[in-house]
Amino acid sequence: MSAVALLALFGVGLLVGFAAGLIGIGGGVLIVPFLYFFYARPEWAGFALPAVLHVAVAHATSLFVIVPTAVGGTVSFHRAQLIEWRVALPVAFASLVGGVLGAQAAILLPAAVLKFGFGVFLVISGVQLVTGRSQAAERPINTNVIATSATGLVVGALSGMMGVGGGILALPLLLYLLHVEMRRAAATSLAIIGFAGLAGAATYAISGAGVAGRAPFSLGYIHLGAALPILLGSLISVHWGTRVNQRTNIRVLRYLFAAVFLLLGINFIIDNVRLVF
Repeated sequence: MSAVALLALFGVGLLVGFAAGLIGIGGGVLIVPFLYFFYARPEWAGFALPAVLHVAVAHATSLFVIVPTAVGGTVSFHRAQLIEWRVALPVAFASLVGGVLGAQAAILLPAAVLKFGFGVFLVISGVQLVTGRSQAAERPINTNVIATSATGLVVGALSGMMGVGGGILALPLLLYLLHVEMRRAAATSLAIIGFAGLAGAATYAISGAGVAGRAPFSLGYIHLGAALPILLGSLISVHWGTRVNQRTNIRVLRYLFAAVFLLLGINFIIDNVRLVF
């Protein structure tokens, strides 16, 4: 692997860690597309990975990075007493069940339909953040076991079906269904990712053992050669993100969340609209 490739992976890690700490997303939406680009260019990777393995290896490597990054950010947020553990724990445990169900449902339901629908949901959420009035701080947090379990099942199921990280799925539900205040929603989302992502990473490590054509220096489907420089960058910058989160005006965070929802939602819609209609 060239020095340029290592620096690029490290740079992606810096972006991933900062985003994780700032708004509570795991970073899969950044890591996975870059790894698709990376593995499609053997001159960057230093080896030729079979195309049939690109998706599994990219997702597995992304999860491997996300888990310790989320743990690092969670520690910082916990010290600042911003994590709503009464919400994070039941949602995280339910998301493990949802992830299994989602992976099975993905076989029956076209991924393009799911991604298009989720894109519409994100756009609506983003518009609501810009035009609506935030009431999360005015309402008590919803810790009802049905609501938290449903949130976890939906987050896990969509994550399993769509192959994206749980943070961007959890944030709108934490804000609108469970009424978690925006700053605490980012912190709580990161804690959920840490729990939920561990099962996914372990599954990829076990299921990929012995698969022919894997990348060198792999643990199952997890490509450690790419994961470690990304992880190094993310562990450095995740604490920067958590500090900025705690110091940023809540109105600014509101518009930042809206921008992320709108950009990702529009991207999902554009990428899948022709496959749906």
